[in-house]
Amino acid sequence: MPEYVLYNPQLEGRSFFWEAGPVGVFLSHGYTATTAEVRLFAKRLHEKGFSVGGPLLAGHGSRPEDLNRVRWQDWVESGEKVYGQMKSRCEHVILGGESMGGLVALYLASRHPEVRGVMVYAPAIKLNISTADRIKLYLSLSFMPFAKRESMDASDKWQGYHPELPTKGIVQLLRFQDAVKKILPQIKQPIIIFQGRKDKTVDPVAGEMILQGVGSAIKEHHWMEESTHPILNVELDAVTDLSPRFAGEL
Repeated sequence: MPEYVLYNPQLEGRSFFWEAGPVGVFLSHGYTATTAEVRLFAKRLHEKGFSVGGPLLAGHGSRPEDLNRVRWQDWVESGEKVYGQMKSRCEHVILGGESMGGLVALYLASRHPEVRGVMVYAPAIKLNISTADRIKLYLSLSFMPFAKRESMDASDKWQGYHPELPTKGIVQLLRFQDAVKKILPQIKQPIIIFQGRKDKTVDPVAGEMILQGVGSAIKEHHWMEESTHPILNVELDAVTDLSPRFAGEL
C-alpha cells in the first residue's frame, strides 16, 4: 500500500481532555474517524462550563490497515482510559458518542452504573446494510482487506480513513453491535438519542431499538430533520442547545 495520509490531516484528531466544571462529558468518535469528528461539539460544551474528553479509539488516526488488526474490545478499552481520567477529575460524568462512538458510550454505561447519563448521536447499533451485503463482506475477508467508501458527509470537518474502509474492522463493528444489544438492559441511566432524518448509514430503527432495550426510566429521542449521518456537524447549533439542557438536568 502506498504512503498513506489521513483525510484532512491538518485537523487535530488525538485523544483530549479539557478540564472546566465539575460535570464531565465523554465523547467518542465513530468508525474510521478521529476525535476531529466530535471536537467542534466538545468545544461548545467546554465553553458552557463542562469538562470534556474524547478518546482516539484503537486502530484509528494512523493507517487503514491498523483498523484491520484490532477487536471491538480494544475500542472499549480506549474509552475506558479516558473515562477513568475524567472520573478521577470530575464529580459526575455523562457518556456520549457519535455513530460507533455511541456504542462505546452505551457499553461503558453498562459497566459503570455511577455514570450520570448517556447521550448518543446517530448510534450505529444497526447499519443500513442488507443480509446479502453482510454475507458478501464475510466471504471477501480473505482477499479484500479494504472496501471503498462511496460517499462522505461534512468532508471539510471530518478526519479519518478515506476512501478505504477496512473490512475486518467492519466485521468487528458488527460484532460490537451484537455485544451492545446484549447489555442494553443493564443500562439504567437517563438517555437521550439523536438521529438524522436523512441518515443513509444507520438504520432508522436504531434509536427505537435502544429505547426499547435499555432499563432507563428517563428517555428522550430527537429526530434532527436536516441531518444526514454526522449530526454533530450538520446540526451542531440545535444539538448544542438540546444536549446541555439534558445534561444540566441530571
